Amino acid sequence: MIKSIFKIDKMDCPSEEILIRNNLQIFPNIFELKFDLNNRLLEIIHDENSFNILSKIDELNLGSTLLSENEANPENKNSTITDSEKHKQKSILIKVLVINAFFFVLEIMFGIISNSMGLVADSLDMFADASVYGISLFAIGGSLTKKKSIAKLIGYFQLSLATFGFLEIIRRFLATSLNVNFKIMIVISVLALLGNILSLYLFQKQNSNEVHMKASQICTSNDVIVNSGVIIAAILVSLLNSNLPDLIVGTFVFIIVFNSSLRIIKLGKN
Repeated sequence: MIKSIFKIDKMDCPSEEILIRNNLQIFPNIFELKFDLNNRLLEIIHDENSFNILSKIDELNLGSTLLSENEANPENKNSTITDSEKHKQKSILIKVLVINAFFFVLEIMFGIISNSMGLVADSLDMFADASVYGISLFAIGGSLTKKKSIAKLIGYFQLSLATFGFLEIIRRFLATSLNVNFKIMIVISVLALLGNILSLYLFQKQNSNEVHMKASQICTSNDVIVNSGVIIAAILVSLLNSNLPDLIVGTFVFIIVFNSSLRIIKLGKN
């Protein structure tokens, strides 16, 4: 057996981990994948050609490099987590998925009502997170073909919404009237912030040593930062009597959503 370590520059969230796992399913002699998303490293225990594995990872355009290749210890082949631990992780992911799905609906509805592009963009960020967790959970016991079809459908839907969002932001940049209801924007964005804090609490309460759970916690922490940005934008809309802060934060979040949709589409193609 061989232990190969890869550096993957653009791997920092569970979505990239899922992409890589799915892309490497064609190799029957990969026994273990260890993801270190903090340091963007992937350790693989296998009996395959390391450069064939590297070539398959390269298809995702995540900036991959083979750092080292050594003989692996036999016990690494049987390193697994318990069924109880897997059940706890699945339970938390389901709860976080429900939280993200709920706030997707809430934010997009009130984003439209309040004319806030920041809320609409943040709702799609919630949708992106829910999609990644949903696809990951659906993969348990589901066929690869069906999983890829659902991933592509979700990815293109999200891409369409993000594209529409960009066009709407351009239209509003050219407009002169102030239409944003900053009071609704603040209330809903604070509720979304509380939702992400709850998700973060669930991950921290689990206190799992599994890297993908820690990565989910990191990404949820990033979502808290995005929520805070929307709240600050709402306050600035009120103070400056201008919709410009809302449009700026909306643009920033739509870029995040756009990139996320491309990753989900890749998940369905590879």
